[in-house]
Amino acid sequence: MDTSFPQLFLALGSGSLIGCSLGLIGGGGSILATPLLVYVVGLRDVHTAIGTGALAVSASAYLNLAGHALRGHVWWRCATIFAVTGCLGAYLGSSLGKLVDGQSLLVMFGLLMMGVSFVLRGMPSHTNVTADSLTIGAHGRTSLIALCAGICSGFFGIGGGFLIVPGLLVATGMPLINAVGTSLLAVGTFGLTTAVNYALSGFVDWLTAGYFIAGGIGGGIIGTLVAARLACHRNMLARIFRWVVFTVSVYVLWRGMAAL
Repeated sequence: MDTSFPQLFLALGSGSLIGCSLGLIGGGGSILATPLLVYVVGLRDVHTAIGTGALAVSASAYLNLAGHALRGHVWWRCATIFAVTGCLGAYLGSSLGKLVDGQSLLVMFGLLMMGVSFVLRGMPSHTNVTADSLTIGAHGRTSLIALCAGICSGFFGIGGGFLIVPGLLVATGMPLINAVGTSLLAVGTFGLTTAVNYALSGFVDWLTAGYFIAGGIGGGIIGTLVAARLACHRNMLARIFRWVVFTVSVYVLWRGMAAL
């Protein structure tokens, strides 16, 4: 990557946006990371953008996890199940993703995001479920959804938050603010698994990843604080989450299809 001041500024700013997204809605980091790295920062190779973005998102997710945990938003049993079970899927998916043409990956990525944005419309944003009320069946559903989300996460080079948050809602019915906080352990773990797999093939720009992580620290603090405030407003977080996914899906599809 060009290390000029404008490129450094763009990398730090993009990282801040990613950190804010993860802190606010528990996802969107990798949805934003790959397009930002390719179209804003200027990484020409899509696979390198995927690997670099996965590393940066993983670090930002773990940092934001700490902030949400301090506010009691994390349901640790669900978080651990999702992270451990999905890790295998993330490794398998990332191995397949490296074999697929980069521009084709972007188009498929955009289509998947658009589909998720419509599914989110019917999901509840507030329930009375608690961590102690979850049944064995709920944990079993969580494991199955985690495996599927992990495969998609690795294949598309994403942390998977935009899949994990809806997945947790479907599997457990937990409140959205808890799904946001709980998702971050899996987001970080999926992203790290993908990043390691891509790094072994030389698809990580370490300097750019460092800039992204640095920018993500400040953005993550802001996003977590805003999420805690918005949790008091019914459906607000759900609407924000849905529109972030839909808007970026349109942009990714437009750029990906134009390049094919």
